[in-house]
Amino acid sequence: MKLHREGYGIMLGALVATLGLSALNYWGFTKIDSLILFVFIELVLFTFFLLIVQFFRVPTRTCPYGENDIVCPADGKVVVIEETEETEYFKDKRIQVSIFMSPLNVHANYFPISGETTYVKYHPGLFLVAWHPKSSTDNERSTVVVKHKSGKEILFRQIAGAVARRICYYAETGSPAKQGEEFGFIKFGSRIDLFLPLDAKIDVKIGDVVKAKLTRIGTI
Repeated sequence: MKLHREGYGIMLGALVATLGLSALNYWGFTKIDSLILFVFIELVLFTFFLLIVQFFRVPTRTCPYGENDIVCPADGKVVVIEETEETEYFKDKRIQVSIFMSPLNVHANYFPISGETTYVKYHPGLFLVAWHPKSSTDNERSTVVVKHKSGKEILFRQIAGAVARRICYYAETGSPAKQGEEFGFIKFGSRIDLFLPLDAKIDVKIGDVVKAKLTRIGTI
């Protein structure tokens, strides 16, 4: 496991704040002389710092699937599987699979298939809760489309939520995409939407807890 580069500044700031508050807590202990209160505050500060660090963990995982498999791009829980109209790029019917990422999940995001990156666009927006019906169209988000060697395309969208305040993405139009390689990061969680061809075989169901690179969403 490693820590993600997107979190270096935040983790450093959290460490400085934790140490500063800890020093202040010790100064208060010398004035009040309450060991129980001192230990309680130290535990709260230590827990706060550990929570910040765990947001940016990136576990070491292999991607054991084949070229026609659609690999899960994020840790989380499947909250939507439905046929819907995709209005930004395809402008036709697709199967939407949505994965909700809680603040306790790993927040790195990975390419679900290999191919060519044919479309990348960032949309500034609001920070509605991730399950809000308009979050996929009104929230801060990024859209990436990868064209498989079969000619089929998959669209996946990072969507910010009420807690997430910054979407990071590294995919570029025209660049190769490799299944299981990182394409982005959402700070503090939110949601990933996948829009798949109507003839895609879906292997997950609503309520499934899924893992990036380890769970197969389906086949293209």
